[in-house]
Order: sequence, then C-alpha cells, then structure tokens
Amino acid sequence: MKTERWSVDKDVDKSKSYPQIEEAAALLLKNEVVAFPTETVYGLGANAKSDEAVAKIFAAKGRPADNPLIVHISSTSQLQNMVASIPEKAKKLMDHFWPGPLTIIFQKKQGAVSELVTAGLDTVAVRMPDHPVALALIEESNLPIAAPSANRSGKPSPTAAEHVANDLLGKVAGILDGGSTGVGVESTVIDCTGTTPIILRPGGVSKEEIESIINQVDADSSLKNQKLKPKSPGMKYKHYAPAAPLFLAEGEPKWLQTLINEKRNQGLKVGVMASSETASYYDADMILDSGSKNNLSEIAHSLYHALRAFDEAELDIIFSETFPETGVGAAIMNRLDKASGHNWIRQTASP
Repeated sequence: MKTERWSVDKDVDKSKSYPQIEEAAALLLKNEVVAFPTETVYGLGANAKSDEAVAKIFAAKGRPADNPLIVHISSTSQLQNMVASIPEKAKKLMDHFWPGPLTIIFQKKQGAVSELVTAGLDTVAVRMPDHPVALALIEESNLPIAAPSANRSGKPSPTAAEHVANDLLGKVAGILDGGSTGVGVESTVIDCTGTTPIILRPGGVSKEEIESIINQVDADSSLKNQKLKPKSPGMKYKHYAPAAPLFLAEGEPKWLQTLINEKRNQGLKVGVMASSETASYYDADMILDSGSKNNLSEIAHSLYHALRAFDEAELDIIFSETFPETGVGAAIMNRLDKASGHNWIRQTASP
C-alpha cells in the first residue's frame, strides 16, 4: 500500500483551506486509515461508523479485537449522536477539560458507531482533542474518528510523524504530519456511567485536577488485572514496550549502578532512563535524561521518545528509575509499568 504523507503547520487557520487536510479527509470518507497529530500522541484514525474502516485500524496495528477504541469528535452535536445520555458530572468535565486530553466513557446509542469500536460493549469512549490539525481533520471529514495511537500494537506510542512512518509506512493510507505532540502520554480515561466516576487510565489530566471539578472519583483497582475484558484502551496487554526487556528499578542510584555493572560484566549492552537529578551518576552504554522529578510534565513529554531511542541503540536490557505518582506522574508510571510487563526490581537494603 502506498502511504501518502503531508506536512501541515500545527497552527492551522480555520478561515483558510488546506489541501493536505482535505486530501486526508477524503481518504477517511473512503474508509481508509490516516494517522494524524493530537496534543497527546499521534492517532490512527478511521470512520467510527464503518466496520470496514475500523477493521483496517486493527489490521494495521496488529491490535487485539477486544481492545476498544476512542472516538474523536470536534463538536458536542457529534457526541449527542453517539451517546444515550450525558451525565451531569460528565458535562462538568467536558465544560472544563474539552478540548483536551480527557476521554469520557458514556452509555452508547445503539447503532451510532461500529461494534468494532466498542468491542461489543454497551459503552463508548469519546474525547475532543486539543489540536488544531486534529479538529480541522474531523471537521473537514464531518465524521467521528475512531483513533488509537498510531503505532504497532505493544510498541511505544508515536509523538512525531517519523515514529508513525517507522511503524506503519505501507500499512496505512496516509500520515498527516503536524509536528511533535505536546503532552506526550495518552489521554486520561474516566468512566462516567456510574454514580461515582472511575478513572480507568491515568493520562494527561490528573486525578487531582478532575477532583477539583467533580469532587471524589475512584481509580479502577483492576488496572493490572489481565483477566478482565477491557472497558478502556490501555487496561490490558503489554503496551508501550521497547524491543529490549525493561525493568523498573526502585531504589538508590548506587544500588542501581550495581545492577548495571552486573549486566555489563555479563557482556550485555545496558540502557538507563534516569531523572535530571541522577543521570550524571550512572555509567552505562546509554543514559537518557528524561527530565526533572520536579517537572513531571517534562518527563511525560519525553517518555515515548526515550523508549524509541533505546530501540535505535539496540540494547540488551534497560533499567528505568521510578517517578513520583502525583499528577501526571501516575500516567508516567502506568505506562512504564505496562512497558516493563510489570517487571519491578526493588532495593531491599542499603548498598
């Protein structure tokens, strides 16, 4: 398959027409799949109403069919066409965080979207992205667009168009290049179908920010339960993983360096993901400074880029420091936990 590639300025002007966006929208209307930028990561979009189109997303990604997709919209009228009702707490969240990196789960209106989008569930996950190119594409196509991250399933999510091309060139109809993304981790997913909203996936909007708008919310205790049918993307399967085994190392830098030394003495090529506060301490084959622990947004922004950089270095093993789980730190650690396949190493005594 030939993959069309277009470049467009991130700050599109609504009063102007853009042939790149028009061509991408035309492909969506033909039930083809197109990658496009959002404020979180690049999405792999298709007509959410079409079984044929949505099936192409799963085929391109190699994604399990029981993993539901998020539908991207540009207006509340599109939402009203898809959902049975809009709970009051969901409306408050929409008013405050849309457009933005928050996905809300609603009871769906039967027949409004492909059953492949919802994996047969009676709910649908919806968000309004805060990216001019994404919104322009949705408006131009006049479609609700189902879009997971634009990478091969299980691999680190793409934060640049080149990441998409590395994974999916020849597998999708088009890639709309709007530059690098902003947040760096996917949207927060919150289920608003019950009495108390439940965060199913931490992301670009923190639990603390949500609670400032609607008071108490719960975090789903089953996030790591691999036996459950997922209600949200990111609740099942190993995700975001680099090629080399990744281990989360919780302990002091001196202790972690002993682990590094042990693996290098075995002839292995070792990578380390560290904070700015400790990166200079380590001696390894590749050390990536992911940002300051005092600026978790910086770490979130660089996370997937770092995981892909490790792949390019062809390492044998990777260690990552752990980060505070406050604010967006919860999303960072959720992604790292999945990328590692839940493989943690914890220091039991001072070195």
